[in-house]
Amino acid sequence: MKYKVGITGAGFGARVHVPAFSAHPNFEVVAIASPHRAESIARERSIPHAFATCEEMLAGCELDVVSIAAPPFTHHNDVLAALAAGKHVICEKPFALSVAQAEEMVAAAKRAGTATAVMHEFRWVPQRMALKELIDNGHLQPMREIEISQLAGFLREDATRKRGWWFEREKGGGIAGALLSHIIDSANWFAGRPPQRVSGLLRTANRVRHDAEGEFTSNVDDGAFALLDYGEGLVARLAVDGTSRVEQSTYAVHAENRTAVASGTDVHDMRLFSVDPEETNELDCKPSPYRQMASVDKHVPLVMQLLDEFVKLIETGISTVPTFQEALETQRVLKAIGFGG
Repeated sequence: MKYKVGITGAGFGARVHVPAFSAHPNFEVVAIASPHRAESIARERSIPHAFATCEEMLAGCELDVVSIAAPPFTHHNDVLAALAAGKHVICEKPFALSVAQAEEMVAAAKRAGTATAVMHEFRWVPQRMALKELIDNGHLQPMREIEISQLAGFLREDATRKRGWWFEREKGGGIAGALLSHIIDSANWFAGRPPQRVSGLLRTANRVRHDAEGEFTSNVDDGAFALLDYGEGLVARLAVDGTSRVEQSTYAVHAENRTAVASGTDVHDMRLFSVDPEETNELDCKPSPYRQMASVDKHVPLVMQLLDEFVKLIETGISTVPTFQEALETQRVLKAIGFGG
């Protein structure tokens, strides 16, 4: 069966959601909503309908699924509208601007009874999937520490990034919502539970920024750091920093019997190793079945694997998709270190 999809958002939505849904055998993109670019994207991608808002899209065409990839400040209203219309919903991260919004969205999903998921597609990075399998199969025990860091340079003082909502705290901008949300989700997923205690901070090193139009001021974080206590002797250290000269991602699980660590220049280019007192072994990881779609965008194969699980959720009610409830737990961690309310 093919499900009719409407997508909100002309940035990541057009670049990743549209090609991923379009290439997936169980979905058909029939509409896109964006206040400025919907019509041009619809023409370019042969999408039948274009609308300015999610509400107009819901009223103007027949849909089964709404995929919300517009900026974070739209998520709450668009999710509630789509659920009230009885649609299946996938929402981008950060899930909401506050814990209260996230709680309302979770409650609305329960009332609607439709399939819902959050777009934490990085769970399907092959090395992360393999790490999760090592945990679930008992190869890392007892777990004592989850260590995840992501270093990037797109927010260095000399870096240029166009001004807009991304640099406005009240609209959900900043690196905590953009990247730390993914890392928190991975840590909770590895741990198998939400943390009992959280501490951390957000840092803004470069408030004065420049783009093609000149100088502007940012009030969002360019670094985000968290320490999570899961109880039973397990903790997590999480860090994202956009001001680094190097590009590096590390995902490690340290147990009393061995360590498993995946690292690379970014999350799409990692190698996984198992390390114990006797030897270090590199582990082969099964590639994405949609890896050929990486030529469109590196995110597309991962999103398509998430969509495989979303179809299972729609049709059977059983799936491994990241849930609204899990996103609420991530939102609570973000609040504890200073993101949103």
